[in-house]
Amino acid sequence: MSGTTVRVFVNERGVSVAVGATALDAVRALSSDDADAIAAGRRRLTDSRGLPVDAGESLVNGAIYRVVAVRAAAADAADAVEAEA
Repeated sequence: MSGTTVRVFVNERGVSVAVGATALDAVRALSSDDADAIAAGRRRLTDSRGLPVDAGESLVNGAIYRVVAVRAAAADAADAVEAEA
């Protein structure tokens, strides 16, 4: 491991990116489609526990990220209102 790269995991695949790169940069190194979807809000990034992660956060060696689907909040709210009725 060089002092100029950081090794992280995205969807269980290892990737090395430059020191100072963001989580979104790591995703982009593997899949520009996933990175574009995150930037557009169609997908989101979580940590290894499934907690949301800011795609602009700086990377640390060994971090684990997952790209997941975004559930539409409006649709969820509408479903909740219908269930109460």
